[in-house]
Amino acid sequence: MKLQQIKYIFEVARNQLNVSATAEALFTSQPGISKQIRLLEDELGVEIFVRSGKHLTNITPAGREILPIAENMLKQVRSIQNIAASHVNQKEGRLNLAASHTFSRYFLPDIVDSYRHQYSNVTMHIYQGEGDNLDRELDDGKLDLALVHAGEEVFTDKIQLPCFYWNRSIIVPKMHPLASTEEISFDLLAQYPLLTHTSSGGKTNRIEQIFKENGFSPEIVFSATDCEIIKSYVRMGLGVGIIANMAYEEHLDEDLVSISIENLFPKSLVNVVFDRNLYFREFIFAFIESLAPQLSKELILQAQQTKSSAKISRLVETSLIPIL
Repeated sequence: MKLQQIKYIFEVARNQLNVSATAEALFTSQPGISKQIRLLEDELGVEIFVRSGKHLTNITPAGREILPIAENMLKQVRSIQNIAASHVNQKEGRLNLAASHTFSRYFLPDIVDSYRHQYSNVTMHIYQGEGDNLDRELDDGKLDLALVHAGEEVFTDKIQLPCFYWNRSIIVPKMHPLASTEEISFDLLAQYPLLTHTSSGGKTNRIEQIFKENGFSPEIVFSATDCEIIKSYVRMGLGVGIIANMAYEEHLDEDLVSISIENLFPKSLVNVVFDRNLYFREFIFAFIESLAPQLSKELILQAQQTKSSAKISRLVETSLIPIL
């Protein structure tokens, strides 16, 4: 039994039994994967996959018992590799982070700049993804951390710790009637066409939901995950933009006026998410603490040992969570 064979059966199952797609993902040949799977089945004396001609059509009962163990074996191998690497150099390695466009563009630059002064030998990759893909990438070790809105994604056996809150604001041109308004209300906003910022790839529009909860049906003429796009259309006069307040940059957006609407919309919580079995190296602890000072090394390790999600959520005092 070879580790490569274990990896092949796991990846084939993960790719819906598509050997061709698996070969492409692993940069190898389809016949090579099929041969190694056959050799493993011959050695074990059982079939892992059901076949119809040359195609895999299902997973056998034995395969359903073997595959979870194979997945765990691959995770343990990654842990061994991480432990070995940590003993070589705690300040050198690769950090893979998933974050939305908004966080990557407006929140992370200052964090990364400061972090790089201390961990200049850490290579960073910021990935923009969502949903089941994030859960799977964390499972596979392709991601170390993910920044996600609380409640928007479903994760399996992952640790979610509160990182920060953010609020919304409206943006309008300087000559717009709302630019000099002292207090913004739902009734007032509902009189104008709206351009809204959405997350989760545009699957949900929380702004519209909150308007309806307060008895209003806004005219949302445009939505986007990129706040810069919303700014461009506001400048064109298409409507009033609703964006994350962190996205307004005074030195770049001098032609626009930003007005807080935190009195209308609740602040949004962002969690940092990681696999329960992630092996933390010093530079990963340090990066999380740079994102959220309330998340110390000791608290993170305690969270990994805590099984209840409710108990994990109580590890951090709400008053300590920063508001951007």
